[in-house]
Amino acid sequence: MSNKRQDVSVSPDGEVFILPGEADYQAENQRLAELVAEHRQAGRQIVVVMGVGFVGAVMAAVVADAPGKFVIGMQRPSERSYWKIPLLNRGLAPVTSEDPEVPAMIARCVNEKKTLTASFSYEALALADVVVVDVQCDYSKDELADVTKGSVEMRAFEQSLGVIGQKIQPQCLVLIETTVPPGATEFVAYPIIKKAFRARGVDDEPLLAHSYERVMPGRNYVASIRDFWRVCAGVNEKSRQMVVDFLNDVLNTEKYPLTVLDKPIESETAKIVENSFRATMLAFMDEWSRFAELNGVDIVKVIQAIKARPTHNNIMFPGPGIGGYCLPKDGGLGVWSHHHLMGFQEPIFKMTPMAIDINDNRSLHAAGLVRDGLRNMSRSLAACEVLVCGASYREDVGDTRYSGSELVVRKLTEMGAIVRVHDPYVKRWWELENQDTYPAPGHSRGRFFRSQQELGHLKVSQDLEQSLQGADAVVLCVRHKQYLELDPDWVVKMAGGPLCVVDCFALLDDAKIRRYFELGCEVKGMGRGHVKRIKDAVRRA
Repeated sequence: MSNKRQDVSVSPDGEVFILPGEADYQAENQRLAELVAEHRQAGRQIVVVMGVGFVGAVMAAVVADAPGKFVIGMQRPSERSYWKIPLLNRGLAPVTSEDPEVPAMIARCVNEKKTLTASFSYEALALADVVVVDVQCDYSKDELADVTKGSVEMRAFEQSLGVIGQKIQPQCLVLIETTVPPGATEFVAYPIIKKAFRARGVDDEPLLAHSYERVMPGRNYVASIRDFWRVCAGVNEKSRQMVVDFLNDVLNTEKYPLTVLDKPIESETAKIVENSFRATMLAFMDEWSRFAELNGVDIVKVIQAIKARPTHNNIMFPGPGIGGYCLPKDGGLGVWSHHHLMGFQEPIFKMTPMAIDINDNRSLHAAGLVRDGLRNMSRSLAACEVLVCGASYREDVGDTRYSGSELVVRKLTEMGAIVRVHDPYVKRWWELENQDTYPAPGHSRGRFFRSQQELGHLKVSQDLEQSLQGADAVVLCVRHKQYLELDPDWVVKMAGGPLCVVDCFALLDDAKIRRYFELGCEVKGMGRGHVKRIKDAVRRA
């Protein structure tokens, strides 16, 4: 009997899938060839979406739901991600969301229309008319709260483009949706594909375009891709026309017209500026949130008053730091590009990196409020049981990438708290479970804190009642619907007595704050300086 270990990939639900071997590739390539021949005969364009994560999986379904398209969602068969392929081929969404259209569309395209399949084989690229690139291009910070000390992790992006250049037909359009440093399409992607073409004896110019997504996981997940404005550009006139034609085919451009720019660097810059603006606005609100805490002001009421003015209706409350794949690092892509792709040395960027640094520190302030609230109850944070409600970066999704909650959990752990986590949408917190190796050995955000080893064993609970039992503090980090509906009496009953309640994202109205104080709890809130007035009023009653 062989003792050879088989590599596996485990889904969030715990289902185990064995990674494919050589024989599996042969069978898979045959399956793809037969499917593509069938759909070409039916007159469909063959589209490969490279990467079926939070953007790629839903983008693949949107394209597959459009007339005249057959889509192959392609995912590298790694231990982390291979499980997505068999799930997609059953018609099951590999991402969780409150948008009912996500699972319905994927199931319809896979099982009814049969215009969507998933594969682990790079040979799918050789069959494509269009390749949509949705692979990660991360920015790694060397220091927390100093984005200027870091670098872009281009390797996976460059390797993917190298494989694309080796496999695709010369007439295939390559559409980059990945958020990349400005200039990456023309100065990184184009040379890689052109070099691969030359090695194959292909003289054709690569057909290459950039069009960034504005996906917002949540209740309008599908609409944020299909029914929303898009920006695009191509490296040459033919690429530009092909990307315009493709996007017109698959998106609702009649109602949400395309903006076509002259060069990909303009499209890439638009994405970075767009997200840097949003990050800067949130950083701006951080200092006023701190002011509100120190001076008895409820910043939530202030924001609501300001938003009545139409010119200021996009002002936002920042929560416990910003998260998601874009805002915490996209400005760093611009700074890095300025120095390393464009070759300029003068430090022209000041506000963009400062905003990211401020937002990093906001998560740490949330942990400080937990400490202060417990002190007011004559309890020490060290060895207290603290429940963090919400692991995802925003409400009603299961996406934990760059989550502000991760920094809250890590800081609380560093300060000696015993941390437990609940999230109705997150079944596995990959960034914690695999902190020794992800995104690379020694590169997790755990390296910025002490005493992080035990977090690799942390399990995210979906049972809130059980999670609350014996808790000394509860930290409301995400505006999930379940948390917005929490009843203070029920929370205190489940916890077994008064506890410290820290509201990081304006989940509590004044009536709930008052009730927590009446039940003997301590309440702290980011930007909620008025809680002291409510506390004093309860104590006087």
